[in-house]
Amino acid sequence: MIKKKPDKKESFNKSASHPLQAWEWGGFRKKWGNEIIRTDYGQLTIHKLPLIPYKIGMFIKGPVPTKKILDDLKMLSKKEKLIFIKLEPNASKNQKSVKLLKQNGAVHGKTLFTPTSFWIDLTKNEEALMRSFQSKTRYNIRLAQRKGVVVREDNSDKAFEKYIKLTKETVKRQGFYAHSEKYHRLMWKTLHKDMVNKGEKPIARLLTAHYKGEIITTWIVFVWKDFLYYPYGASANKHKNVMANNLVMWEAIRYGKKLGLKTFDLWGREPGKGFTRFKEGYNPKVIEFLGTWDLVTSSFYYLYRAAEILRWMLLRSKTKLSFTRPKF
Repeated sequence: MIKKKPDKKESFNKSASHPLQAWEWGGFRKKWGNEIIRTDYGQLTIHKLPLIPYKIGMFIKGPVPTKKILDDLKMLSKKEKLIFIKLEPNASKNQKSVKLLKQNGAVHGKTLFTPTSFWIDLTKNEEALMRSFQSKTRYNIRLAQRKGVVVREDNSDKAFEKYIKLTKETVKRQGFYAHSEKYHRLMWKTLHKDMVNKGEKPIARLLTAHYKGEIITTWIVFVWKDFLYYPYGASANKHKNVMANNLVMWEAIRYGKKLGLKTFDLWGREPGKGFTRFKEGYNPKVIEFLGTWDLVTSSFYYLYRAAEILRWMLLRSKTKLSFTRPKF
């Protein structure tokens, strides 16, 4: 039977292979309003469903599934009245795990994270990395340098407020759905400010690109174990011709190397999208994860999926018809 993990941060974090399994991330989600269940295998966020006395569990970036883990999760699901647990393991795709998931009642679910990501090897020297980039990417990096763009780590309140402002601008310009301003502020407080105040090395750091005395690009990166992650970024439309984003990526790579990290995970990959083409210019390796699986434990699951599909169809149609626009 699955056991809830006692509140021992150090031992919990030791086994967490991804920042979304970090003790601090669980603390952030708890402040956000989610129930958190910590187990021997990692932490789940619990989400209430409207009108019915059932919930769903999210087990994101956990370990490679085993028969025991899946059996224990099923028991936990029944105990907590979960109609399913969404699994997105932080593990490479392999047929053995896929077969195990299917044999234990898991079905493909709606994705939270893209099933593939880009990794950059930070153990290579800078010259080798630069040579591996596409010629246009190298040109844009050098253009930004010639134009006088400067990238630095800046975790000040002023820089974070600029990040919020640029994120609002970017969401409005590009029309994508993003977490709210309140969510970003709470995330930054929990994963940066609170950790610094406790004398701990923060998970979240802020990289900024400056041009003519103005911050025009901001990236939040996560540092966890020997990985650097790029989950959030925003930029101004003004001065886009100075190619600040290209230089920020290069300086993020150099930042990770200076910290002694081994791998830079670029977080998301969707073939054909602009941000994917941008990342491809840095010659990253494509990593395929196990993907998204819903461990079904109740017949209500299929009603939930039907409602979920309908909801997203309505959201997309409203956006296309300009009745609503994504807000930050």
